[in-house]
Amino acid sequence: MENYYIKSAEAFVKEQLGEDKSGHDWHHIDRVRKLSLFIAGKEAKGNKTIIELGALLHDIPDGKLNDTEEIGWKKLRSWFAQAQLDGDTIQKVEEIISSISFSAKKDTLPSIEAMIVQDGDRLDAIGAIGIARTFAYGGAKGQPMYDPSIAVREMWSKEEYRSGKSSSINHFHEKLLTLASKLNTDTAKVIAKERHDYMESFLKQFYKEWDVSL
Repeated sequence: MENYYIKSAEAFVKEQLGEDKSGHDWHHIDRVRKLSLFIAGKEAKGNKTIIELGALLHDIPDGKLNDTEEIGWKKLRSWFAQAQLDGDTIQKVEEIISSISFSAKKDTLPSIEAMIVQDGDRLDAIGAIGIARTFAYGGAKGQPMYDPSIAVREMWSKEEYRSGKSSSINHFHEKLLTLASKLNTDTAKVIAKERHDYMESFLKQFYKEWDVSL
């Protein structure tokens, strides 16, 4: 029965996000799923069915990918009803989804499953994949690659984070470079080290080429 729910969730996510061009497509979801299950295995913690469902469904209600978050949650809850998930599973998966996003600014997560899925999602936001996703998202949202006149934001609300003026390069300083220090599990922290260092190397080279004097 658990396999049925996973297969059903996969089909639902592919239908909803399969054509996404902002870096939140099926391949992102699948990487987060694999990273989360890998972390769960290494840490020997968490309910793997809850972790897998949380990873698969975590972007469905995202306000960046829907006209409103309410519309996204309606889509997800319609799938819950169609799949006939039990109430306890629904509650645990919803807790994961509502708590793990960077913009939610949650200091305490509700479960080890949420911690693991958050780590999987954050790992996919850094490193070479994270760099590629950042520019894909910026392009999809019409943001400049870089504009030195746009200051890096220090403090912002969720609404400002989503709709305020920024650039793809600023996003590294506003979010991505902070993620390695915000991970929950030892396994994720080990994986993050190489990815974080790669981003710093990329930015060093980017600024060098931007300010080139021939």
